[in-house]
Amino acid sequence: MSTPPPTTAKPGHRLQAIDALRGLIMFFMMVDHIREIVYAHHAVTDPMNALTLEPSLFFTRITSQFCAPIFVALTGVGAYLYSQSHTKSETSMFLLKRGLFLIVLEFTLVSGAWAAQHFPPTFWLQVIWAIGLCMIVLSALIHLPRVWQITLAAVLVVGHNLLDPIVLTPDSPFYIPWSVLHQRALYHLAGGIDLKISYPVLPWIGVILLGFAIGPWFARTNDPAKRMKNLLMLGTSFIVAFIVIRFANIYGEKPWVHTGDALRTVMSFLSATKYPPSLMFLLPTLGTGLIMLSVLERIQDSKMVPTLAALGSAPMFFYLLHLYVLKLLYYICVSIWGLNHGTNFGFDHVWQIWLAAFILIVPLYIPSRWFSGFKQRRRDIWWLSYL
Repeated sequence: MSTPPPTTAKPGHRLQAIDALRGLIMFFMMVDHIREIVYAHHAVTDPMNALTLEPSLFFTRITSQFCAPIFVALTGVGAYLYSQSHTKSETSMFLLKRGLFLIVLEFTLVSGAWAAQHFPPTFWLQVIWAIGLCMIVLSALIHLPRVWQITLAAVLVVGHNLLDPIVLTPDSPFYIPWSVLHQRALYHLAGGIDLKISYPVLPWIGVILLGFAIGPWFARTNDPAKRMKNLLMLGTSFIVAFIVIRFANIYGEKPWVHTGDALRTVMSFLSATKYPPSLMFLLPTLGTGLIMLSVLERIQDSKMVPTLAALGSAPMFFYLLHLYVLKLLYYICVSIWGLNHGTNFGFDHVWQIWLAAFILIVPLYIPSRWFSGFKQRRRDIWWLSYL
């Protein structure tokens, strides 16, 4: 007979589960970034082409697709927890300043890491940019009644695919704002510099608002058993909704096909658009994230949870650190082995990507854990909260 989860928990366990989940998805994020750098000779489309992509590469990419939805939702949860010890005005101002900080970071250190290999550079506005804009919008939306927040989150997450037929061209006066909201776009700037918006933010606003809306489940006074049950139920309902809607093949994503091959059919069923994230992308990724959050709190006494939490409690530090370490290692590999795949250095097999990730996580984990502890010890240094 299984033992029921405790009705009480040690202080901070709910927060440790959040950090642990963030740490786990950051590892998957690093795997994907290694893939982008050393497996660029095998292009991955959006949505992924289940008929031609090698299965190992397909499912490696699948693991990374949990990263952005879970990270954005946890940002919303974190914003709610911050609001519990601050006024709404203080919370709103923090979200505004933090959002602007992230946008500046995307244009500087983050874009610099990706653009350093090319000249003139291409600036890709990706997840950090999207989180920054979402935090700015959330700084205003926190003043809405909670029922309105939940309703708006549902409308944006579920209904944004109704806007898919609206595709504007560069000659439209609304092209720029629409590309920021719902349409990927590439801008050619002066000097041969390109600016690409990879993460249109409209559905992501729904995701961060959803995270903020479930924030009360993580209040100190909330029963841990009830929280874990709620997370499990909501996550399961998301996955069931995905299966039902996806099987119907009528909304939320490009149609999947019976290929005559069981594995390829499953791949077609799972393949979903990320840019911007379709409903069929968000339901399984968010659902899995909610279930994982419940599980991580349930196994809070295992050694794995605090280990992952140490990584996830310093997310921006790890994010920047791993980008520049990967870039440095890429140049070292080029200097040793040269450009062995056309204009790139690359690996020959997908398993090498995973091996590299497991090797690199150790030297990257050590400074990240140190910085996490430093943040906890030096709460008097205000700017550390931005990292």
